[in-house]
Amino acid sequence: MRRFIIFLIIIMNIPSIAYAISAKSAVLIDASSGRVLYEHNANEQMPMASTTKIMTGLLACESKKLGNTVTVSPFASGTEGSSLWLSIGEKQSLENLTYGLLLKSGNDAAVAIAEYIGGSVDAFSSLMNEKAKKAGAKNTSFKNPHGLDADGHYTTAYDLSLISREALKNKMFAKIVSTKNYTIPWEGNEWDRTLKNHNKLLWMYDGCNGVKTGFTKKSGRCLVSSAEKDGMQLICVTLNDPDDWNDHKALLDYGYTNFKIKNICLKGQKWKDVEFGKKKKIPVICKSSFSVALREDEEVKCIEKYKDTPKKADKGFKIGTLKFYLGETEIGQTDLVTGKKYKNIF
Repeated sequence: MRRFIIFLIIIMNIPSIAYAISAKSAVLIDASSGRVLYEHNANEQMPMASTTKIMTGLLACESKKLGNTVTVSPFASGTEGSSLWLSIGEKQSLENLTYGLLLKSGNDAAVAIAEYIGGSVDAFSSLMNEKAKKAGAKNTSFKNPHGLDADGHYTTAYDLSLISREALKNKMFAKIVSTKNYTIPWEGNEWDRTLKNHNKLLWMYDGCNGVKTGFTKKSGRCLVSSAEKDGMQLICVTLNDPDDWNDHKALLDYGYTNFKIKNICLKGQKWKDVEFGKKKKIPVICKSSFSVALREDEEVKCIEKYKDTPKKADKGFKIGTLKFYLGETEIGQTDLVTGKKYKNIF
């Protein structure tokens, strides 16, 4: 039975959401900018069960070895919990194992992947931690590739949103987690393995395109979802959430109701002509794009800062920085570069 409705106050001067969130920890972010649109205990360190496999899958997709053949070890085959029923010595492509990892949540696939890419579970866990730090996940520690309970294996809802944001930038990862059904061979059987994605939101929520479920008795129900509508991609994370499907639908609805994506600048866009030296104007170009989810009443402030300019430079020379602010909070930046070769401006 649903709990009575309460009003949860959201950070960053965001309106209240009239909904009773069941999760012990939750966050909703704009995937484009990483802006937090909603949070509840988002920085509390907690176990994350099989949402761990988001990082495992990302490293597999980034390995550029998806077409290679992996031989399943006895250790991988004997991994407890959710399984693809991989047999000792079975050969599968790394791509098939990654589908089995992310759709069926195979713990045996996770270990097979870890051993193939890292050489061992421990070595692969180190790679996971390195990648997490690069993604900005400062309160995350991986001890294994599958998410079975282990001392020192934890993350936060916010960190997991950053990891998921990074993972969804990888086209192969995004393709796999948006796949509803997939078939891989099953050696020694007359039939193949048919995989159905555990993420029910792919069927339940319009625009859902990922990413991963998880559960152990210790962690409770964990879920990371993503959806895209009207050009805006949102990522939602809940940890220890007994009503995760409904919570995610409500939080995603909240995001799409109250925010719209706005393109502040586009890669290669001319920002302006800037006057240097002897009143010589140089076209200044944005090196990368920046978009952010905004409420109707919000505006982004853009502040340019230019460095000392040499007398001459080739096209693409970094000439300054463009920073973006909501109020006093910096929410992103891009380099400003010269749009053409120039010389003798002084």
